[in-house]
Amino acid sequence: MKKSEARKIFSAQRSALKPLEVNTKQDLLLILFQQLILPKCSIVHAYLPLYERNEPDPTPLLDFMHFRQPGMQVTYAKIVPNNFSMLHFLQDDEMFFERNQYGIPEPIGGIAVKETDIDIVFIPLLAFDKSGNRVGYGKGYYDRFLSKCRKDAMKIGLSFFPPVDSIEDVDFFDKKLDFCITPESVYAF
Repeated sequence: MKKSEARKIFSAQRSALKPLEVNTKQDLLLILFQQLILPKCSIVHAYLPLYERNEPDPTPLLDFMHFRQPGMQVTYAKIVPNNFSMLHFLQDDEMFFERNQYGIPEPIGGIAVKETDIDIVFIPLLAFDKSGNRVGYGKGYYDRFLSKCRKDAMKIGLSFFPPVDSIEDVDFFDKKLDFCITPESVYAF
């Protein structure tokens, strides 16, 4: 399957989900996530979901991680459109978010964090394949970001749907997931 086809199919499938289905799938993601053995981490990168697109929400997973590792900190990204990069800011009680030109909530201000300081990355996606390749929204922000992270930084995707067999048009710049969690299974790559 080509990336463009996967984007169409899985965007439509997510849009068709009813609120109760989304809530049930979200609960199942958390249950399966709790079975993962995670390394001790100091900084986790997360994203705020686009609820109107039924995007999986990493927040309950972060809450569980905070329970297990109380000193853990969370970063959120702000995109830099002119060079397709992202800046990362630590969450604190004063952080607030505004939507960017793509409708994605981004932090306004905060303490900047280098990519190499991040231990675990939750990555938004539309689809993934059985080899750990992901299909994002098509701008390459996360692939650029992940190329700057440490090699041992854990990359975790969340999907309400199982993988496709193969993404045909993967290129050199695409970064693979380490894990993808669905309501039915945890996929390790």
